Amino acid sequence: MSAMSPTVPRIFEAKLSPPSVAHTQVLRTAIGDAIAGTAARLVLVRAPAGFGKTTAMAQALQRLDAQGTATAWLTLDRADNDMSRFVICLSEAVLRLGLEAPRGNAPFDAVAALAAHEAPFALFLDEFEVVHEPAVLGLVREIVEHMPRGGRLVIGSRSLPDLGLGRLRARGQLLEIDTDRLRFSLEETGAFLGQRAMPALSAERLDQLHRKTEGWVAAIWLASMALERPGVAVDFVERFSGSDRAVAEYLAEDVLAHQPGAIRDFLLRTSILRQVNASVCHALHPHGDSAAILEQLAASNLFLTPIAGQGDGEAHWRYHSLFADFLRAQLARERPDELARLHLAASGWYEAQGRPVPAIDHAIEGGDHPLALTLLDTWAEHFLEQGRMRMLARWFAAIPDAQLRQHPFLQLIALWAECFTHGPWDAMRRLEASDCVNSPIPEVRACAQTLYPLLWAMQDRYDEAYEAGRACLSRLPTGLAFADGALLNAMANILSVMGDRHASQRLLDAARSQQGQGDRTFNRMYTESCEGMLDLQAGRLRQATARFRIAVDSTHAVTYNHSHGNAWAGVLYTGVVYEANQMLKAEHLLNVYLPLARDVGLPDHMILSHVMRSRIAFHAGDIDAALQALTELEYLGHARQLPRVVAGAKLERSRMLLLQGNGPAARDELLRADDPVLWERERRQRLPAHDLDYLALAKARWEIAFGDPRAALAVLDAELHAATAAARERRALKLRVLRALALQRAGDLTAAVAEIGAVLQTASQEGFMRLILDEGAGVGRLLQRYAAAAQEAPAGRGDPILAEYLQRLLHAAGPLAAPEADAPATGGTEEPLTRKEIRVLQLLAEGYSNSAMAEKLFVSDSTVRTHLRNINMKLDAKSRTQAVAIARKLGVIR
Repeated sequence: MSAMSPTVPRIFEAKLSPPSVAHTQVLRTAIGDAIAGTAARLVLVRAPAGFGKTTAMAQALQRLDAQGTATAWLTLDRADNDMSRFVICLSEAVLRLGLEAPRGNAPFDAVAALAAHEAPFALFLDEFEVVHEPAVLGLVREIVEHMPRGGRLVIGSRSLPDLGLGRLRARGQLLEIDTDRLRFSLEETGAFLGQRAMPALSAERLDQLHRKTEGWVAAIWLASMALERPGVAVDFVERFSGSDRAVAEYLAEDVLAHQPGAIRDFLLRTSILRQVNASVCHALHPHGDSAAILEQLAASNLFLTPIAGQGDGEAHWRYHSLFADFLRAQLARERPDELARLHLAASGWYEAQGRPVPAIDHAIEGGDHPLALTLLDTWAEHFLEQGRMRMLARWFAAIPDAQLRQHPFLQLIALWAECFTHGPWDAMRRLEASDCVNSPIPEVRACAQTLYPLLWAMQDRYDEAYEAGRACLSRLPTGLAFADGALLNAMANILSVMGDRHASQRLLDAARSQQGQGDRTFNRMYTESCEGMLDLQAGRLRQATARFRIAVDSTHAVTYNHSHGNAWAGVLYTGVVYEANQMLKAEHLLNVYLPLARDVGLPDHMILSHVMRSRIAFHAGDIDAALQALTELEYLGHARQLPRVVAGAKLERSRMLLLQGNGPAARDELLRADDPVLWERERRQRLPAHDLDYLALAKARWEIAFGDPRAALAVLDAELHAATAAARERRALKLRVLRALALQRAGDLTAAVAEIGAVLQTASQEGFMRLILDEGAGVGRLLQRYAAAAQEAPAGRGDPILAEYLQRLLHAAGPLAAPEADAPATGGTEEPLTRKEIRVLQLLAEGYSNSAMAEKLFVSDSTVRTHLRNINMKLDAKSRTQAVAIARKLGVIR
């Protein structure tokens, strides 16, 4: 077979081009009116195969185009479950709405671009039923959630997509076009048949055909082809009944049986192709004139849908989906022995064209696993380096283990793909079953051993990972470049956790030097992520942000935005976005990365992502969603036997209860999180999820709010000394924020203001926001005191960076009661009013009842009651009326 050079995956023009609207089609005017006239964010066109979804959508797109509305089209396929591929396809489609492409190498964020687009537009996604990847679904939910006025997303699907349709329906933001609306009316059936070259049916026969097909477009279409043939009996319509798929198969078989032999042979042979052109068809049907047959089929409007060309000068088509399904089933029934040969021919053609992905797909679909393995021998390491783990995992899952065992290096690549898609536990079981560690090939043994440190670390067993990794480093190089780089990065991360940051840095330098040649994109992501974590612990937020951004972009540079689907770097990047108080962007990124982190099972990433989701929801006033995120995190910890994940959920639940003023419940959660073995390990190790959230700090926070602030100061001073000695500057900064709050609570306001001033001087240089703001209303009052003191001291206004930073913090803290000028703070537990709580106050002032507010806000009655309790607590109000009066006095509402 001819050799192929690695190429960047192409975006097929066919995916971005809507099907042509032929003059022979019946205009679905009512459906077009509905789509063009709706103000809904999402239009869902849902029905089984053969109901004309794609045609109706294409006509609606043409109509919107004629009205001057910008439109774009994207036909999905199963490969779009790869988040990277989906994002690049989506970005290309969005650019066709007329949005300006970013200059230079700047990334393009399609979701943000859509949300900010002011002109009317419609984005069409067809064949959405193939999408099942949670991260892709989350990104589409994000698009819908932030759809601007004048924008709409039109989705065609055979099944009900998991896009939160219930909430959209309740808000009036969903237009559903279902099977009943897609069925042809009697008039449309007559119009369709009238455009065909067939004898006219009597009104009685027409009515009978319409009733028997129940307006199912595919059945009517196939019946019309049968009726076009000369000599068809007048009682044809009576010879079949029902309207399910059996009708279509009966009619398709009838139509196919009456095609000339050459045409029938051509249709069956080429049915395995997702797209057809003369060249690829010739590879499968070498004894006929494929170009002439395609032109004949296209001219008769029989089975083909034209699609835009690929820039190769050839015409391209695809078969109607219903008919293609039938053809493939018929081929399998009639010529099972030919399937493998046809797929082999297709695979060979794609290989010769330098397109390894469809070449491997066809080899696997045809059951030719030896061919697939031969191709994978050439290409698997390249795809591994690119980080295309899900695609590799899908391929290897389809290949029998017995055959895979004959390719030891491919076994290892399969294990790497398994690790980064299904988690370390499944990968560990496969590694033990593979016997690669006992392979007679030294390179295979060495590569297999390099998996253990990563797998132990991903299972939160860092001591074992450290011991295994030290032995593996002595065996480098292994013979597989990816394994060498991954080991260096894994051990750098492990050494960082074990507290040896200098040794960690040396390994990262070695990993980076290895990436100088060849395509090392995945390991480059890994290296930048690990070094970014070192920067973050050292308090270098800006440098960490730059590294995490490079990491998420590295797998597919330039054309990918910051949500291409890599869980390892993605959660870390989301963390710094959240830290910068970019809540909407962080929420968008979590929709992409949280499901991936959950699937892979990285303990720190699971904790970080779920805690961020909970905090974002709490900040927005959605208490139910905040608690749900923590409940899910706790469940995952129990299910995967990860005590640290369970404890992380309890710590965050305690913090939330503390901010709500519920001291006893907050203390109870701390007691439940108090696992001595776990927290002793945390003191020895630098676990990313517990850099700022650990038991000793949480207990001190509780003492500040409800107990003895002087006792909290003693604990904080000891923790601060340890953090400073270990160069954990980010942790030290958080401890100093709590120290300032303890001083404020103890009544030493001068010392409290001085302490927070020192914190702000440092934090302003790096841009820390949530590290301070997440401590609630107590820190908001402290910021007010500092701002007042700065106004009285001219020297305090000398630093413009600090002044601007302070204003951003005060704005983000929200409306608070002004602190007493000379009295110590006594409560310190109120959280600033959230946007949702301010909205509840506005509705309360307008006289809404609890149930009316619940309906207005699309939440439950219990959520409204929770909001009201929080409002009364924060405003120190005893009744609804008093709460409104205090809010008006503070200027929160009018």
